[in-house]
Amino acid sequence: MATVRFFAQARDAAGCANASVDGDTVAAVLEEATARFGGRLAQVIEISAIWVNGEFATPDQPVGAADEVAVLPPVSGG
Repeated sequence: MATVRFFAQARDAAGCANASVDGDTVAAVLEEATARFGGRLAQVIEISAIWVNGEFATPDQPVGAADEVAVLPPVSGG
């Protein structure tokens, strides 16, 4: 299981800061997280940058048990 870290709106939507989630690709991990935490998280994921181990990730990127997937929603400033 990969560790998924949720930041900002993603943390609010998931109701937690991180979770262990099954999946062998970034897309599979995010699909499982959406199934577990609901549609609001899916909406946030659509507008978020996804990183694996500190680097930008693509949906088809492989994910292993030791990997960390980060969901980083856009940040607005004022």
